[in-house]
Amino acid sequence: MASSSPRDPSVRARRRGLLVSAVLVIAAGLVTHFVGSGPTADFAGDALYAVMIYLVISIAFPRAAFWIVGATALALCTLIECLQLTGLPALWAQTFWPVRLVLGVGFDVRDLVAYAVGAGAATLVDVTLSRRRRARV
Repeated sequence: MASSSPRDPSVRARRRGLLVSAVLVIAAGLVTHFVGSGPTADFAGDALYAVMIYLVISIAFPRAAFWIVGATALALCTLIECLQLTGLPALWAQTFWPVRLVLGVGFDVRDLVAYAVGAGAATLVDVTLSRRRRARV
């Protein structure tokens, strides 16, 4: 039976890989935000946001079932998008501009589609890579 201890080498290795992936996704998201424009860049940025949320949850819970992590990432992104309907993130962004990057400021139903694509893609990639790792061992 595999150990679930954080000191387990497989857990540490998974977290390291997830952390590197998260840094790369954040960099790609920032480039998309600051360099890209238009609906394609907006969609890509929102999908990358969902991927980043997936990775953060996976880092916190490296042994969680893939589908639970994916569903949780999608639910969290959806909640954050719905929070924008309150106007609070826009108000907070006036005082502290990075809130705009983390929470957004305007609700858009198309963002929900992008989040589903991003969380789904992250889940599929994680499942595929995990199966390949297990096949090599």
